[in-house]
Amino acid sequence: MRLGDALKTRIEEILADKNMTLTALCLNSNLTPSTVFDFMSGKSSYPKIITIKKLCAGAGITLKEFFDRDYFNDIEEIYN
Repeated sequence: MRLGDALKTRIEEILADKNMTLTALCLNSNLTPSTVFDFMSGKSSYPKIITIKKLCAGAGITLKEFFDRDYFNDIEEIYN
């Protein structure tokens, strides 16, 4: 799995687990919805870690809980 896909999958899981919309999560996280919508739709590249940290706070989870998925251990991308 590519990193971007893993991040999108995890955000979608959180939305389902918390029964939230993406807009509600953004507002709870003090983020403009366009920041996250642009990433989720592919208009922007990877979100900054501070954005993920804010999403975690808005969802009531930690960064450790966010990244605690096996698919983050199997990222396919190679950085040069």
